Amino acid sequence: MGIALALASALSYGVSDVLGGLAARRAAFMRVALVGQIGGLGAAALLLPALPSVPLQGADLVWGAGSGVGTGLAMAFLFRGIGRGAMSVVVPLSAVGGVALPVLVSTAFLGERPPWPAWAGLLVALPALWLIGKGAEGAGPASRGAVCDGLAASGGIALQYLCLAQADAASGLWPVLSGRAAAIATILVAAAVLLRRTAARDDAPRSPSVLALSVGAGVLAAYLFALRTEFITVTVVLSSLYPVVPVIVGLLFLGERLRRSQAAGLAAAVLIAVA
Repeated sequence: MGIALALASALSYGVSDVLGGLAARRAAFMRVALVGQIGGLGAAALLLPALPSVPLQGADLVWGAGSGVGTGLAMAFLFRGIGRGAMSVVVPLSAVGGVALPVLVSTAFLGERPPWPAWAGLLVALPALWLIGKGAEGAGPASRGAVCDGLAASGGIALQYLCLAQADAASGLWPVLSGRAAAIATILVAAAVLLRRTAARDDAPRSPSVLALSVGAGVLAAYLFALRTEFITVTVVLSSLYPVVPVIVGLLFLGERLRRSQAAGLAAAVLIAVA
């Protein structure tokens, strides 16, 4: 069950990134990220009473807030990268650190000992994601900046995974709720510090793509429940196959092109997903 939820999480992450990325190409990326997290906060609040949970623990809220800081940073950098580069390159790059760092930390410090198939999947997944991201070699400044954004987003994704994994899965959506609140605060601070003057278009809040990004709360809930039955290392690797979705959308609908090395990486990622 945990593996199925992790794969469902990967699909949800991928769809969310596509919708948010398309919106970021038509509006200020900080506004897109902010509207998406506000929508996610509302969705989590609506779903909270319907899901059982143990008595609330302060530690779960703290870990959830920590994951929200990572989410806010990841979404800001990710949407900026997609706004100025190829979706089929930026999103896979964001997954590299999101996969490697949680697996290494959970193994080194949390005492997890995943089975050998998990390590085999990791050994295949990381080179696959790296190959997908090679398309920016020799590209212009905007594309190189998009690559840096993708790598920066990967650090936020890693923080999100690691913190959310420490929350008790039986706590329901409380960690997700505190995470959405922390993500909103993080985006507001980042906008004030890094982007004091950002050109924005007024259509952002009314864009269907921006509003659709509110599914992010459900994505994190799926990942949280996956942790009940699987190792962190297993669910992180599987859920981090989400770049397959934006790559396919970029190739089929947005006219993006892959080099041979990227095509090989995508094939390897798909193979992991269906194995």
